[in-house]
Amino acid sequence: MAVPKRKVSKARRDKRRSNVWKLDIPGVAVCPNCGEMRAPHRACKACGYYNGRQVIAVKAAEK
Repeated sequence: MAVPKRKVSKARRDKRRSNVWKLDIPGVAVCPNCGEMRAPHRACKACGYYNGRQVIAVKAAEK
């Protein structure tokens, strides 16, 4: 039966486990209507379009 010859140090053990807990950046998609960056499978905050139709009424920006 295979038995470790020496104790695995805490540093080596933790180095091996560290890759499991890394977070990924959230995905972003380009809105096909206005070109703004938006979350995938969500309505665009800039223009209010989702899946080729307007689902949210967005106020025009006042200057």
